[in-house]
Amino acid sequence: MSTLQYYAYPDMGVRLREKTSYSQAVRVGDRIECAGQGGWDPFSGEMKKELSEEIDQAFENVDRNLKDAGGKGWSQVFRVNSYNTDMSDEAFRHMVRNLKKWMPDHQPLLTCVGVAKLGIEGMRIELEVSAYDEEGAEAARKARVAVAEKKSD
Repeated sequence: MSTLQYYAYPDMGVRLREKTSYSQAVRVGDRIECAGQGGWDPFSGEMKKELSEEIDQAFENVDRNLKDAGGKGWSQVFRVNSYNTDMSDEAFRHMVRNLKKWMPDHQPLLTCVGVAKLGIEGMRIELEVSAYDEEGAEAARKARVAVAEKKSD
């Protein structure tokens, strides 16, 4: 697994990696696979109070995560898995509004699952995405080689 590149964006991503030993994203060839992103404030880690704000923030956190891994954001996403403790029509409508906002030019695959509880207390939505990033994969490979060469000096 040493050829894979793992990422954890500053603040909340790094804190989660240190606390729970998982990364926010990994590059696998020309893909970026993202761990589930909740509606937490990316700096303080505090969860948004209103469900609509939490959904909005989860989408923003996905974008932040993809860009931290060298991607371009939502325009490269082809799959979205959404885990939700609230499966109301209102929550789903807000989810659809965000899908249209963040991906106006394409419609990804979507799996939406209702769950009893998520990994962080009070979290009501978790978005896990897969993105295709052919250009970024080459840049990431070159960066990995440069780091390996620097370590061997």
